[in-house]
Amino acid sequence: MKALDAVIRDRLYSDVVLIRQVAEYIIGSGGKRLRPAMVLFTAGAAGYRGDYHRELAAVVEFIHTATLLHDDVVDESELRRGNKTANAMFGNAASVLVGDFLYSRAFQMMVGADNMKVMRVLADATNVIAEGEVLQLLNCHNADVEVEDYLKVIRYKTAKLFEAAARLGGILGGVSPELEESLAAFGMHIGTAFQLIDDVLDYSGEEAATGKHIGDDLAEGKPTLPLIHAMKYGSPEHATCVRNAIENGGRDDFPAVLEAIRVTGAIEATRKVAEAEAQLALNALNQLSPSIFKDSLIQLSLFAVARKY
Repeated sequence: MKALDAVIRDRLYSDVVLIRQVAEYIIGSGGKRLRPAMVLFTAGAAGYRGDYHRELAAVVEFIHTATLLHDDVVDESELRRGNKTANAMFGNAASVLVGDFLYSRAFQMMVGADNMKVMRVLADATNVIAEGEVLQLLNCHNADVEVEDYLKVIRYKTAKLFEAAARLGGILGGVSPELEESLAAFGMHIGTAFQLIDDVLDYSGEEAATGKHIGDDLAEGKPTLPLIHAMKYGSPEHATCVRNAIENGGRDDFPAVLEAIRVTGAIEATRKVAEAEAQLALNALNQLSPSIFKDSLIQLSLFAVARKY
């Protein structure tokens, strides 16, 4: 991971000072590095022993960081990882344009691989992520979103990059098509579980631990699984309260919504869905031979659902 950080900092360099400032601020402000770690671990588990996995791990992190920069502008977020967002620090224009720089730098780096399969996986993933962002935008303030619609957004917006990261490790290791698909499935299920827990933490986490404002999803009118569950299984009064909160946004109804979530067991129900996804991810690792890399992937699966931040 230290070697990966060195690659990230080297590839971030630009003659344009503002690009360096914003990129350094974002990359240096923490983050779990789960997606690039997945490239490193799956490549190791697949038997790859070269150095190029670090380059691809950095590509994955740049794509992820670019989406964060754009997300925070769209959502008008002010806090991420316990720090001010880049848009709060440098303005919306700088955030969008540096996000564009990170996307284009990522594509420069992936072309350097001179591997059409690698380029196709990353290009397809980037496109699907963009579709997921638009789907989420369309779902905002829509209280009639079904569970499958919500899960589709998660699989496009979040899980797709996890899936691509895990698949890339398999490609570098030259695994069979069957094992490559298993690794991709692992990534997809872990990414889904990870986002489900993010949605749980928006109603049950501590601001100091999560590093973002609690209730942001509600303020933006996002119909996540805890809210969908509360509407489906709560009393008519609970359902009406949650519906109004989604349709109107803001934090005014936050205490009443929290009560509806508590009474209906929405947090526990969402955690169970996340745990089921994590178990599917673990099952997908069965074909891998024992190794410290496989052990690390198992630990990632456990962390995805047990985390408090």
